[in-house]
Amino acid sequence: MHEMSLAASVLELVENSAKVNGFSRVKTVWLEIGALAGVEAEAMRFCFEAVVKGTLAEGARLEIVATKGQGKCLDCGGSVFIEARYDPCSLCGGYRVEPAGGMAMRVKELEVE
Repeated sequence: MHEMSLAASVLELVENSAKVNGFSRVKTVWLEIGALAGVEAEAMRFCFEAVVKGTLAEGARLEIVATKGQGKCLDCGGSVFIEARYDPCSLCGGYRVEPAGGMAMRVKELEVE
């Protein structure tokens, strides 16, 4: 389950931000996850809750903001939304769609004290 290592990395980012910005508690973490990022949201919630125990983020809410996958069709040149990497183009039906967005996961915002 790679979500555990991802959750640990999110915590590391939060702790580094606390050192730089001088906050002592995290109330909410907004995490943006793209549809093509390969991250299971519920697994991420479970892992986040596990890794934050005993830290400045213990008890923090994890708000997941889902973003759509985007692709560029190499057949018709269209820009389309896709839910999975091998989805067909919704404009022409072709399968030569190159992922162009929604492949990342990032900490979007923190609510802190």
